[in-house]
Amino acid sequence: MFRRRRPPAPPAPTAARRQDDWRSYDAVADLYERTRAPIHEAPARDLVARIGPPTGGRFLDVGTGTGVAGEAATVAVGPDGLVVGIDPSVEMLRRARRRGVTAVAGEAIDLPFADDTFDAVCASFVIFLFKRYETGLFDMVRVLRPGGRLGVTTWGDRTDEFATVWRETAESFTGPQLLRDARARAAPWEERFSRPDALEQALRDAGLRPVDVERRQYRHTVAVEDYLQGRETSAIGRYLRSTLGESLWNRFRERTREEFRRRFPDPLGDTSDVLMGVGTKG
Repeated sequence: MFRRRRPPAPPAPTAARRQDDWRSYDAVADLYERTRAPIHEAPARDLVARIGPPTGGRFLDVGTGTGVAGEAATVAVGPDGLVVGIDPSVEMLRRARRRGVTAVAGEAIDLPFADDTFDAVCASFVIFLFKRYETGLFDMVRVLRPGGRLGVTTWGDRTDEFATVWRETAESFTGPQLLRDARARAAPWEERFSRPDALEQALRDAGLRPVDVERRQYRHTVAVEDYLQGRETSAIGRYLRSTLGESLWNRFRERTREEFRRRFPDPLGDTSDVLMGVGTKG
């Protein structure tokens, strides 16, 4: 089923070296699993349901992370099916394996699979992270069989007061330009794919027909501390921790907690704005 097209990759870097790159999720995998994975679960289930993988089919979860979408796909394809999750973070993949996902370490671009291998493919909250999203989508379509469906989710463009207060507090420690630069490096297409028309066009340009994009809202209740720790696993949070140094990082964390205690109740009633796009390979 799998076709390796390049020599084996070199051994994974040590944990210390991986943590030097603030864009890596390795150092925050446990925290992400506890605080962010639960927020992704409902959109992941809905995405898999919209894709509709066949019972006993082969499903690829690109950028699987801790395997939330892969777990939903495992239920959908049943015991005779196969769900493969690919992600560059070895530590995130360790969590995905616990959810029953067959984990493969690798990048979304130049996927190590033969053409037409999978009955369905998904990418849950990851295409805006690709350096070249066109190449990533092209390769996902390549490994999808004709008639198979590909689905993606991205964050919509609606912001809330919680995110605004957290970001403004972060900017008070670094200035807004540094954070904009860091966000552009880690998630270069996040703003673009917060618009339904841009997401639909990207899927069409990848050769999918028909394409349907819809916006959904997800409500969840979360403790203030869990919300703030979840924010710390984001690209900006990881950048701040890498850049500020221990003393300033601790001051930033104290400041955010002061601001949230002053402004908001605990727990928070939060809403996630999600775009969900699904297309079929001709």
